[in-house]
Amino acid sequence: MIEEIRSPHDIIPFRMAPLVYIGTVLTHLFGGSAGREGTGVQMGGAIADRFSKLFRLPRRDHRVMVAIGISAGFASIFGTPLAGAVFGLEVIIVGRMRYESILPVFLSAAFAHLTCHSWGVEHTLYPAPVVPELGVSNILWVALSGIVFGVVAMAFSRSIGFWGGVAKKFISYPPLRPVAGGIIIALAVWLLGTTKYIGLGVPTIVASFSEQQMWYDFLLKLIFTTFTIGVGFKGGEVTPLFFVGATLGSALSFIIPLPMSLLAGLGFVAVFAGATNTPIACTFMGIELFGIEPGIYLGIACVVAYLFSGHTGIYTSQVVGTPKHLLYLRDKGKTLK
Repeated sequence: MIEEIRSPHDIIPFRMAPLVYIGTVLTHLFGGSAGREGTGVQMGGAIADRFSKLFRLPRRDHRVMVAIGISAGFASIFGTPLAGAVFGLEVIIVGRMRYESILPVFLSAAFAHLTCHSWGVEHTLYPAPVVPELGVSNILWVALSGIVFGVVAMAFSRSIGFWGGVAKKFISYPPLRPVAGGIIIALAVWLLGTTKYIGLGVPTIVASFSEQQMWYDFLLKLIFTTFTIGVGFKGGEVTPLFFVGATLGSALSFIIPLPMSLLAGLGFVAVFAGATNTPIACTFMGIELFGIEPGIYLGIACVVAYLFSGHTGIYTSQVVGTPKHLLYLRDKGKTLK
């Protein structure tokens, strides 16, 4: 999708919409650790691309249509229209926003959200975190936690490529990679004796706000998810990223003197911000999910995680528009590949 917005010469096959949907359903059916937002975003982009061709829109409007689909897909999956709109503007180029589509993406995100509600679709409600008084020490602790979240986001992004390389090295025929991967996942689940680390993991995410999670929960989910995606299963990474961030934040409350619920909420959005390079969208998402009160803490954690995740990300076709540090000026204009 990102490649299509940057250089709208290639056609997004309309068959991508049903195929990616079926692939994601099969991934969850067979116990893969993956999310659903990737499916929603890709389906939205493919459908919007089809409309642009039906109406024979010029190249500039074609890019806008794909951005509309991305925003609508994101907003409808999580019930966060404001974050969905900003995500569509922010995700294409690292460090910059494309304002030519600002009105249509906001409208598409709002109407996609309303459409879900009209169909009776319910989104997960997360607990409101306990927010301490704004002070220097609390800001510094939040910034420190943001560094941890950013490093974990970097590890998540790089692990997908690592597992993909391992799968290609040992299995040359692509359709066999998810078959072998599924067997390995099944064996791992059997050995662990729990299904906690497969699927979406929403109950664990919600529990992280009130129950301290084990230090290894985030790591096991990271491994399960990156392995699932790396070997060729379809699905999204965002809800698993929420799991990784929330459980990590919950575990960090053992050593960082901030409320557990706040750290879980910070990790929820900050790891996502670092892995997608969308700190503003993630800040808005946190506000839409948790309320305005922790807004400044959410913003600090997301921005710090974004900076410390380096030039990595789960969307490797993102272009570096503004390098995160002067040492990385040579990366300007390059993709994250």
